[in-house]
Amino acid sequence: MSKVAQPSSSGWLNRKTLTYGTMAIVVIAAIVAIGLANRGAVSNASQTVNPDAKKLTVGSTAPTFKIASNAGPFDLAAVSTPVFLEVFATWCPHCQHEVPVVDALAKAYAGKVAFIGISGSPYGVDGSSPENQADIDAWVQKLGVTYPIAYDPDLQIANQYLQGGYPTIVMIDSHKVVRYVNSGELTPVELQTALNGVLSSHS
Repeated sequence: MSKVAQPSSSGWLNRKTLTYGTMAIVVIAAIVAIGLANRGAVSNASQTVNPDAKKLTVGSTAPTFKIASNAGPFDLAAVSTPVFLEVFATWCPHCQHEVPVVDALAKAYAGKVAFIGISGSPYGVDGSSPENQADIDAWVQKLGVTYPIAYDPDLQIANQYLQGGYPTIVMIDSHKVVRYVNSGELTPVELQTALNGVLSSHS
């Protein structure tokens, strides 16, 4: 009577070790990949998001401020018309894309709405070096910005108005009440509709 050959224990252990070893490598690779993806997401988010931004709500009183712009002093309390406020970063591509939109609106609503763009990032055009007045001037010249632009070196205004994303757009009525708040690249239609709503409440 012949005996059935039994697999050697050493061979079975080698296969078992190989299987678990392969599984471990796959799991480690997956963890590393997820970690790198998350690190990339955090890095990208940090370039467009301000986690310390305060929440500004529609219907709240707009924080008052005074600032020097390239068109002269800007005092929110002294402005009798509604205000279109943009908080931007010179390194932000979304802010650069939004310039022609805001510029066209500023021309269309001249005399009816006061426009002001205010720097809101501690970093300059390269995204790493400290922001300075020269960065703001170069940004204005390069993009052909015609609406008033102000450099806020201490970010005091930005810390009150920036809502987490660049650019942040805030519309304030003549009674200094916030009527619109949004972030990112916004369409001309959306901004024009919001402006018309603010103007109708102003009249």
